[in-house]
Amino acid sequence: MIEVLLVHALLGAAGGALAVFFYFYFQKRQLLQVKSDVFAQRKVATDELERDRREAMSELKNELNRRRSELDFEMKKTKIELSQLQTKAQKKQDTLDQREALLDDLRRELQQKERDLSKRLDALSMDETKLKKIYEEFVSKVERLSGMKQEDAKRILFESLEKEVRLTNQKWVAKIEEEARETAKDKAIGIVCSSMQRYLAETVTLHSSSVIHLPNEEMKGRIIGKEGRNIKALEMATGMEFVIGDTPEIITISGFNPIRREIAKRTLGKLILDGRINPTRIEETVVKCEQELDQSIIEIGQQTILEFGFRGVHQEIIKLLGKLHFRTSYTQNNLIHSKEVAYFARMIAQELALDGELSARGGLLHDIGKAVSAEVDGPHAIIGADLAKEYGEEPIVVNCIASHHEEVPPISIYGFITHLADAISASRPGARKETLSTYIKRLEQLEEIAAGFEGVKKAYALQAGREIRVIVDEDRLDDERAETLCRELTKRIEEEMAFPGEIKVNVIREKRFIQAAR
Repeated sequence: MIEVLLVHALLGAAGGALAVFFYFYFQKRQLLQVKSDVFAQRKVATDELERDRREAMSELKNELNRRRSELDFEMKKTKIELSQLQTKAQKKQDTLDQREALLDDLRRELQQKERDLSKRLDALSMDETKLKKIYEEFVSKVERLSGMKQEDAKRILFESLEKEVRLTNQKWVAKIEEEARETAKDKAIGIVCSSMQRYLAETVTLHSSSVIHLPNEEMKGRIIGKEGRNIKALEMATGMEFVIGDTPEIITISGFNPIRREIAKRTLGKLILDGRINPTRIEETVVKCEQELDQSIIEIGQQTILEFGFRGVHQEIIKLLGKLHFRTSYTQNNLIHSKEVAYFARMIAQELALDGELSARGGLLHDIGKAVSAEVDGPHAIIGADLAKEYGEEPIVVNCIASHHEEVPPISIYGFITHLADAISASRPGARKETLSTYIKRLEQLEEIAAGFEGVKKAYALQAGREIRVIVDEDRLDDERAETLCRELTKRIEEEMAFPGEIKVNVIREKRFIQAAR
């Protein structure tokens, strides 16, 4: 049994050894085959590398040859260009040499001319010295012969030239002004006449009366009351003075405020109709009349606005227009005057192809400052402009109001139109009445202004102050100076006086020779 086992173990060991042998044998053959393949591949790669190297060397040689040929071509081209540049540079050098030689010639010629000029300047300086000496001797002889210094002669000559130039300039200015004045006058007359012909108004305007007519003389006593209680109550409630004179059946209401005077007039009229006159009734009637007058003012203002078709007018502006109905200036009703100015302004603007409604608005509102001028200090034009600006009127309308008496300069043509329309309305026949004292004062002021000029002998105001006739001293003033005086006097009158319409300035210079034949 043991032997069998040993036989089997030996046979197993021999089989294992044989298997190991065959395994290593086959492994070695595979390794040799791999080496053989690697060697063959290496030889093929070496041959390909050698072939690539030879091809690269061949291409490199060809490229080097091509580059060498191109470089040779560029060098030849550069040599040719360099040769051409050298030729041009040589030509320029030759030209510069020629110019330098020419400059040397010119320099020498200029130096010679400088030497000649220096000699001439020296000779001229000597001649100038001689002339100056001769001039001084001549001036000295002239001063000795004329008995006048050189400075005095210059001053007289300059004064004479200045007068001559001034007179010539004045003649030229007068000619231009006259031509412009004639042209503007013709056009202005046409526009103004057309506007005045298109407007129809009463010659004499209405104004508020301060005279109350009584039904009988007994009414005076009832108005005065016991111990004057009624008349005192009236004066206290209305702020007016009731003048009861010797004139039968008439009571005069005196007061500065036209609104309060109207209230007093209405109050007294109601009391006379009612017949019950006592302090209590007077106070009640005054309050009622104030309310009625306030309503009347608003209605008058609204009616005026509707008459012109204006829109966007502030309520306070409407009230101010209504108040103008109860105010007069030189007996001319302010509201009627404002309406006239608005109509004239609209027509003039339409003749000039401008905005007639805007111009009419400025004309209607131009005097609204008079409605409050008693309560506010300052010119009514400035007051009215401030009110119009406060209540939202356009800047052009505000300027029309402010500039219609030239307190401020107009900013547009509408300001001039308002000023012109105001003058037309105020100066038309029957529009205004002046008091005798105002009339005489204006005449005296006109004559005083004219007499204040040098050379005026006499001055007369004619045609109710529409013309000033000035007689000048013919020995002191020549014709040119008289014309200048006329222009200066006109300007002085425009600056210092306020007047409607225009004033004709007539300057007269005449020479008279009178003898008696016997």
